Amino acid sequence: MPPKRPPSIAIASAVTKRKRTTISPVASTVAVSSVATAAPTTITTDGEESSSPLRNEFLQLLSAPQYKGRGVSNSALKSHFGDKYALLVPIINELTRASRLTMSKANGETEVYFSLLSAAEASKMQGLDAHSKLVYQVIESAGNKGIWTVDIRVQTNIPQATLTKIFKQLETRKLIKPIKAVTAKTKKLYMLYDLVPAKEITGGPWYTEGEFDHEFIAELRNFIIMCVRRMNRGQGVSIQQISDKMVQANVSRVQLSLEEVRQLVQTLLHDYVIEERGVTDDGNALFVPAKKISTMCEFGWWDVLCKDFHFRAIRFEDDVVLNAHEPHHHS
Repeated sequence: MPPKRPPSIAIASAVTKRKRTTISPVASTVAVSSVATAAPTTITTDGEESSSPLRNEFLQLLSAPQYKGRGVSNSALKSHFGDKYALLVPIINELTRASRLTMSKANGETEVYFSLLSAAEASKMQGLDAHSKLVYQVIESAGNKGIWTVDIRVQTNIPQATLTKIFKQLETRKLIKPIKAVTAKTKKLYMLYDLVPAKEITGGPWYTEGEFDHEFIAELRNFIIMCVRRMNRGQGVSIQQISDKMVQANVSRVQLSLEEVRQLVQTLLHDYVIEERGVTDDGNALFVPAKKISTMCEFGWWDVLCKDFHFRAIRFEDDVVLNAHEPHHHS
């Protein structure tokens, strides 16, 4: 007779199958088989230590850095614990009831993922009903990009009136927060309270409270112009040198990446305020002040009629001199 296979941990979800299926810790129950009673386990929810080596091993696995995001898959648990997998049933049940464990599924997947909550997070979740925990998990799965209230209603199948109460409850507990995207200011997004919104949502450093900050950008552009004119005696400055100088001078209220500094430099290039001239030893472009363009110069209109006019040097009012046949910028 072939050996009996250890019973699997069965998850019963009360969530309607839609684009994304998320399993509420309360709505989900773990079927306890007769094998689970074979080895008594002491469960404590006040701290991480217990008299059960298996529980400690389970908590350590869930706390591993590689599982901090999505969590540990059910198949990974089977592979790790082997024959002891069935003995996890009472541990999972107890941690779920104590709001220390969440379970979820991704779009179109049947694999269940287990995530461990800290004691502080668990205390905030205490007293929440199944619907509230389900909404929290849906918002959590959206990460720092947030999720529209309409999408939350679709994924949870909870009426709008009930959702409004749940949102208020979770906001009061500082579990979630509402945000607005710069691309859709009339819509409300939700994300976890401690997360920093993604740049595509907030608009990055160029936006302040959802509005394009012209004054802030103008200040940064003026600083870059000063760097180009004064650093290295005006013989050329790289984007990295500009970025380092901006950090040293603390001119930006937010930390700008090298790519964001490059965007500012690009705007000055397009406005013909600076120009690219030469490269550094490692191949990075150098930028110098562009030649100023002026319509005023020291000659009268009648001078243009002279046959030798195009052989003359032209001096502009800002003391810029263009010699004969010298290439110059046109506006």
